[in-house]
Amino acid sequence: MEKLNVAIILEVLGRPAENVKDALVKLVEKLSTEKGVKITSKKINEPKALNEGDLYTSFAELELELDSLYNYFGILFSYMPSHIEMIYPSKINLTNFELSTLANQLAQRLHSYDAVAKSLVVERDRMAKKLMEVAPHLFQQKQPQHTQVKSAKKGKSRKAVKKVKTKKK
Repeated sequence: MEKLNVAIILEVLGRPAENVKDALVKLVEKLSTEKGVKITSKKINEPKALNEGDLYTSFAELELELDSLYNYFGILFSYMPSHIEMIYPSKINLTNFELSTLANQLAQRLHSYDAVAKSLVVERDRMAKKLMEVAPHLFQQKQPQHTQVKSAKKGKSRKAVKKVKTKKK
């Protein structure tokens, strides 16, 4: 298969601004060491402050030359770019074997993510159970404030006053 030319955008969010830029530079350096990946063009933008406080964001615009579709999908899963565009070739021909190999690698990666997610759910439930044992008061629901406000009539809550009026009718 011929080489692929791809444009991608990698984004990083965090604080402080220096750490955001350092993380993005390291991410691009790591990508450049991947087998079958050559960075042909790169532009790393300066971090910008977000409206939500002291968070910063930055992004890198990269053009890559990839040896195969395996590299293409590997970058998608490993680096999760916010944008990816195939520049060349405009048409790709695959054999059944190549497509099956890609599909199996994709399924394997999805199974790995699923296993991580399931183990995190089990761990979360285990920790919540332990927390419930040692601090059950954290799990008690507070009553809405409108039932706690006292009415001028006989010191009953408003909700209780409404029930009394309904019963008299």
